[in-house]
Amino acid sequence: MSDRGCFITFEGVDGTGKTTHIEKLAADLKSEGRKVVMLREPGGTQIGEQIRQILLKREHQAMADVSELFLFAAARAQLVREVIRPALERGEHVLCDRFIDSTVAYQGYGRGLGVELVQKVNDAAVGETRPDLTIWIDIEPDELAKRLGKRNTDNKSDRLDLESNAFRTRVREGYVKIQEAEPDRVQRIVSMPNIMDTYKQIITCVRREIP
Repeated sequence: MSDRGCFITFEGVDGTGKTTHIEKLAADLKSEGRKVVMLREPGGTQIGEQIRQILLKREHQAMADVSELFLFAAARAQLVREVIRPALERGEHVLCDRFIDSTVAYQGYGRGLGVELVQKVNDAAVGETRPDLTIWIDIEPDELAKRLGKRNTDNKSDRLDLESNAFRTRVREGYVKIQEAEPDRVQRIVSMPNIMDTYKQIITCVRREIP
């Protein structure tokens, strides 16, 4: 039996509550005595955090789509080699806010760069490292608009929050295609008004990987 840790990623358009649920899951697993590493993309390393600043800064509206793709991949390549693989090999469970599916959905579908190009770039960035389970938190468009509106009012929005509803629709369609292609790995979770109702769906999926 392998002592390798479990690699779980969380996906979805911005505003679905991924961070809240990752923190809740990490706390629950730690309370059981398990070692957990909690990460976000882009980021998680010194290099990755600097790339994050470039990618999300609101003033960088002129960024070319292909530049965006390669910057995300560069941060991811660093994170995989510096943090994710070593942690999994130590038997620690890795929870990551976004991973390869985000790039397929956002740059492949949202930006229209195409899935084939994005997958080649992802392959170069992560090699054989793939999630054991991906939690895709889906949300109704009207509810998402409310949440993003509040973020904009609170001045917490970043460059990607400023994208159009049409862009977010293409991204969501991308996630639908990803889930259809890999239904065993990618589990669709419906975001509910009550946070715990959403989390109950998540923990049910996680327990299949981490009993």
